[in-house]
Amino acid sequence: MKELRNEKDLALFGKNVWVFSPEDDPREVAEIIHKIYLKQEANQFGSERYAFFFKPGVYDDSLTLDVGFYTQVAGLGEIPTDTSIKGLRSLARWLGNNPQNHNACCNFWRGLENVELRSDTVWAVSQATDVRRIQVDGNLYLHDEHGWCSGGFMSDSLITGTTDSGSQQQWLSRNCDWDRWEGSNWNMVFVGIGGGRAPAGTWPETKYTSVDKSPVSREKPFLVFDRDKGYGVYMPGVRRNSAGRSWKEGQEGRPWVFSPEERPSGEGDEYILSLDLFYVAKPECDDAGSINKALGEGKNLILTPGIYKLGEPIRVLKDHTVVLGLGLATLEAVNGNSCLEIEATEDVSAAGILFDAGMVRSKDLMTVSSPVKSDGMIPITLFDLYFRVGGAPTPAPTQTENCLRVSADHVIGDNFWIWRADHGTHVAWEKNYAENGLIVDGNDVIMYALMVEHFEGYQTVWNGNGGRVYMYQSEIPYDVPDQALWKSHDGTVNGFASFKVGDGAEDFLAVGLGVYLVNRLIAAELFSAMEVPDKPGVAVHHICTIMLTEKPGITHLVNAHGKAADHPVELQILLDYENGVSK
Repeated sequence: MKELRNEKDLALFGKNVWVFSPEDDPREVAEIIHKIYLKQEANQFGSERYAFFFKPGVYDDSLTLDVGFYTQVAGLGEIPTDTSIKGLRSLARWLGNNPQNHNACCNFWRGLENVELRSDTVWAVSQATDVRRIQVDGNLYLHDEHGWCSGGFMSDSLITGTTDSGSQQQWLSRNCDWDRWEGSNWNMVFVGIGGGRAPAGTWPETKYTSVDKSPVSREKPFLVFDRDKGYGVYMPGVRRNSAGRSWKEGQEGRPWVFSPEERPSGEGDEYILSLDLFYVAKPECDDAGSINKALGEGKNLILTPGIYKLGEPIRVLKDHTVVLGLGLATLEAVNGNSCLEIEATEDVSAAGILFDAGMVRSKDLMTVSSPVKSDGMIPITLFDLYFRVGGAPTPAPTQTENCLRVSADHVIGDNFWIWRADHGTHVAWEKNYAENGLIVDGNDVIMYALMVEHFEGYQTVWNGNGGRVYMYQSEIPYDVPDQALWKSHDGTVNGFASFKVGDGAEDFLAVGLGVYLVNRLIAAELFSAMEVPDKPGVAVHHICTIMLTEKPGITHLVNAHGKAADHPVELQILLDYENGVSK
């Protein structure tokens, strides 16, 4: 394979990161990317991880990129139009489908960030993918010729033409701008779309749910390059009650920070942290010991692409710490431990990481258990975090009791897929055991694009007050072997609700939810898709259920309210549920 990397970049980021320049021969760039794509197109459970970064500039029209599994493509400018590429695609041809059914339901684990694309773009994906901070000069198609797809997430982007969701089952678009949106299927959610351009209509006539503004949000940190200053990590500011993208032409020139003392203190400040303030970890030479030593010395952390086998957790104890994964960097538990523990008080960002359960059962794979903090502190923000129990070709089954536990207050989650595998290696009820996907005990926690699937108990347990969820997607476990094994803990109710709001919660809002049931082994009943306390401060808006195989299916939507979804591909919807009353 041709080698365009200079020795400095190779030493800095390791063998799985390529940094390209407009001065590079476009044929050689295309050859490198295409060879890796041929390896990654169908490599659903492989161990390879890659990141392709493009320095600012305009790239040759002949350069069109294909993006496969465990691949991140990103520009290194401060705004997307600093890095201009002709075209990019994520297609869905690898499952051997005929041309009329390009199935993208397994197109997971890939990302696209911070570039301008000068042509129509196909991004046919499902969960565990991200589109962030891009500009498409034309149309964006979120499907491959209307083949099946089950996504997905996009934020902080400008589409000059039409964004076409096609056959997407569900999708969250947050803080985007476009000319128009086209398409709806089961559950399409829009939060903070600029210029009032969220599509017209709402349930039940369409499957659109629109929220005018994002209450509190922050965009993901990202790598940048400056010819004089070198590499840095751009830190977007916190935005409140916002609509539209955060960037615009001409806003380059954010201040660079070269020491912790120079860091701005306001939650809305935007700045660039010099890479000198980071420890750049590599999977072939780093473990939790070396990483924790660097964090203890006050460094931020970059995880270069690869799999980090951890016998103890990475611990984030200091405020104002960034943990940024590149190329779907993967943390795997080895000794029944968690992989990442955040115990700082404020302004921690963790982004771009895949968590794998190990062969020794863990209690949690990640925890956020910071001390109680005041409303004035900068929130902890979590971006593009993906969790997996089973599926990968390990020697023995992998297990955990729970994947993510959030016990801290004022945490923002932005695009999660928390998955007990339904296919792959060691996938069965008694093999890849995991009871819960997410447990939230903290107050004033916000989640955008929360997707939790196939766990053996509740998929999501939310006990904290002031919770907000914007777009929730969940499939109930496919492999229930016996209804008697799948009942509420007191044995009185069939199945575990996908989303359980704890009885102690006084204030909770969820908007745009979809819960689906597929029975592979027996005709299991789920009594209710969601359980909530009947209190004045608890509200659910726009929830749907779908039975995809044989009945009995899902009997109710919220508590004992709503019609049964008990026929194949039958959609049932509930507009609103508040204070024990539904409509």
